[in-house]
Amino acid sequence: MQMKGKFSIIGALLSVIILASLPCAQCADDDVLFQVSTIDALLQGVLDGFFTFEDLKTHGDFGIGTFDSLDGEMIALDGEYYQVKADGVAYPVQSNMTSPFSTVTYFQVDQTVAVQNASNFTELSRQLDEELPSRNAFYAVRIDGTFPYIKTRSVPKQDKPYPRLADAVKNQSVFEFHNATGTVVGIWAPEFSEGLNVPGYHFHFITEDRKAGGHILDLQVDEAEAKVDITAGFAMQLPTTGDFYNVDLTQDLQSELETIEK
Repeated sequence: MQMKGKFSIIGALLSVIILASLPCAQCADDDVLFQVSTIDALLQGVLDGFFTFEDLKTHGDFGIGTFDSLDGEMIALDGEYYQVKADGVAYPVQSNMTSPFSTVTYFQVDQTVAVQNASNFTELSRQLDEELPSRNAFYAVRIDGTFPYIKTRSVPKQDKPYPRLADAVKNQSVFEFHNATGTVVGIWAPEFSEGLNVPGYHFHFITEDRKAGGHILDLQVDEAEAKVDITAGFAMQLPTTGDFYNVDLTQDLQSELETIEK
């Protein structure tokens, strides 16, 4: 029954994939969260990039993701795309580069949330959770400010045969920032998106000078204003060839995902 439920949810969400093939002028991009592939595929080592950043940029100016062969963490902010590699440095993304998993939108502020004395990721999540209008929508979240502490990671480029994501992150590079000024860029996904995206908060960080950052493992926020974009639409582009066609996406990988995200 659990497997059947998962398939029915995926089927309902995939019904809006047609939006991904429409020209931007024909869809309300500012209210659509556009996603490349699924998190469960990434977890199982489907790491070949197939969607170019030239095309991804037509679907959003804000978001997160990764690169072909898991080569670093992606941050899209104010229309500029960056790649934080395993050396911790943020590089501009070239249009011909590709992604195996990304989530972007055109960011427009619908709500602001005052955050105070959030001593860790869990406390930040709690404060944001209290202000979200629904648990059944997707949200893009932006927090600008100076952060007392941020811990991030990036994963080095993987070689074929690709490992599972849980094995790839064992060789991750970890970076710590103190009193760093920059921007938290992230997505909140509802529980019903399990298997498609990361339920809850998935945050990346980039410094104000756009030179460093990564996937956020933990952070502290003394006082800041979180800007929230409510996205009522969801569109997805799946690979049409390669390992994705053979991977088993019926498994429950939530516990594996939670371990990786910490």
